[in-house]
Amino acid sequence: MRYFLALCLSAFMACAAQAEYKRSYGDLDVHYSIFNSTFLQPETATAVGLNRSKNQAVLNVSMVKAGKGQKGTVTGSFQNLLGQTTTLTFKEIDEGDAVYYLTQFAITGQEVLRFELKITDSEGKNHLLKFNQEVFPDL
Repeated sequence: MRYFLALCLSAFMACAAQAEYKRSYGDLDVHYSIFNSTFLQPETATAVGLNRSKNQAVLNVSMVKAGKGQKGTVTGSFQNLLGQTTTLTFKEIDEGDAVYYLTQFAITGQEVLRFELKITDSEGKNHLLKFNQEVFPDL
């Protein structure tokens, strides 16, 4: 299943303002990015079980160690500026050489969201990833 490569390429090419970020925890690199689901091609979204909508965003997380994708678990939530918390449910996309953790969530308007993710690597070590991200519906 090489649909995720198309997913990433279409997302990164569709909007230069959206970026991929990386945090390192020793020799483990955690890559993450957020983009609007409308950046996905319809067939790609269907293949990975995501809905395309102007009011839906996708959070993609992957773990890399020594240049190879790593399995683990990702859980977490985000909070808006009013303090309302939304729990995120991630699904694993395993393509053999690469493993991705995806979740989708609603965007109600332009706002800054505070994310807190718990990442458990393949060795069972826990890592906390906190970041803020401005999101907005697709026009």
